[in-house]
This record gives sequence, C-alpha cells and structure tokens, in this order.
Amino acid sequence: MQQQFGFSAFFAQTDAVGLTVALLLLAMSVTSWAVILSKAFRTWSVRSGARDFVERFWNVPSITRAVDAVRADRANPFSALAVAGVAAATHHQRHQAGHLGDALPLTEFVTRALRQGINAQQARLETGLSVLASVGSTAPFVGLFGTVWGIYHALIGISASGTATIDKVAGPVGEALIMTALGIAVAIPAVLGYNALNRGNRLILSELDAFAHDLHAFLATGARLDAAAAPTEAVRPGAVRPQAAA
Repeated sequence: MQQQFGFSAFFAQTDAVGLTVALLLLAMSVTSWAVILSKAFRTWSVRSGARDFVERFWNVPSITRAVDAVRADRANPFSALAVAGVAAATHHQRHQAGHLGDALPLTEFVTRALRQGINAQQARLETGLSVLASVGSTAPFVGLFGTVWGIYHALIGISASGTATIDKVAGPVGEALIMTALGIAVAIPAVLGYNALNRGNRLILSELDAFAHDLHAFLATGARLDAAAAPTEAVRPGAVRPQAAA
C-alpha cells in the first residue's frame, strides 16, 4: 500500500502529545505576530508624529496653553512627559518646602519627575517584548520536543512491523522533523520582530530624552536650551516662566 506523507499524514499518525505540541506552536506564532503587528504600528505612529508634536508644542505662545492642547493625548509619550514635567513645576511652585520631597530645588524636582516619566514610557514601550523574547528562545525547543516524540512513535511502528528499510524509516522520521521546522519558523519572526521593535524603542527614547532636556531647561530658566531651534515669537522667555505654568 502506498504511504501518505506530509502534514496530513503526520497529524493522522500523531497522538495527543504531538497534537498539543503543534497547537502550542500555532498559539505561539499567532501571539508573536499579534504583538509584532500591534507594536510595530504603535512604534511607527509615535515616531512619525514625534517631530510634528515637538514643533507644535514649542510653537504655542505659552507653556500652559501648550500643555492644555496636548493633555487629551495622554497616550502619546511626548504628551505624557510634557504634562508630567509642567505638573511637577507647578506643584513645586505652589508647595515649596511644604513636604520633604518638595524641599528639593526646582531643577532637581523637575528632573526627578521627567526621569520618572521617561521610565514609565519606557515600560509602556517595552510591554509585550518579553513575549517575543520567550517565543524566540523556546519555540525551537518545543519543536524539537515534538520531533523527538514523533521519532519515538516512528521507531515503535518500525519495531512492530519488523522491517527497517529506507521506505519504512524515511516517511515517519521525515514527518517528525516537521515539528523542528515549525519551531524554527515560529522562532525566527519573533526574534527579528524583537530586535526591530527594540531598536525602534531606543530611537523613541532618544527623542524623548532630547525633548525632556529642552523641557527641563525651559521650566528651569524660561527658555529652551537651544535658542536657535525655538521660534523667537512662539516662546518668549520673558513672558513665560515656570511660575506661569499654573
């Protein structure tokens, strides 16, 4: 009788353990692709709108109006950082030396708030990356386990038939190796996606750090650190001070 090969023959011959391994690999693949696509869209959205956001923010006549304009978009990392920095400066101005933490100078108080804001945004950006790292590191071994289990059953079948010719061995063993291929096929996109998203996050954090640096300088002195980069009419150091953030 002619033997049937391929995925259909493998799943027809496998048992509950082999089927569980195959379904687990399928679930890992679907999860990793869902994370990759959602995080890639999020990273692209933030990076594509970062420069426009910063320009719009610094072109508003006052820091108070700028924060009011972006406050509704708290999902944007730059908006959340701006709100956190201005809120810290306002809080320090209203409650100077009222508490132990508020006894810090304005620059240190704002620096701490901005650092906490960047750390919070970094944690949000890295959400889901641990899933990709786990899939990328474990999927090959899950597939290898399925291969070993399939070869085990193939050897049992060969032993029961009493023959070990090439045509009897090649089919079952080759079908068992499908699990290794599936494990690698699941792991490679997860690893590549993790590396690409990690690089995108580093670029976003670098832009956030630059924005926080300018915002800190403005809240501490009333002017951006790089005066040439700020429109002279949009941000007037003499008219907008940290005290006016309230």
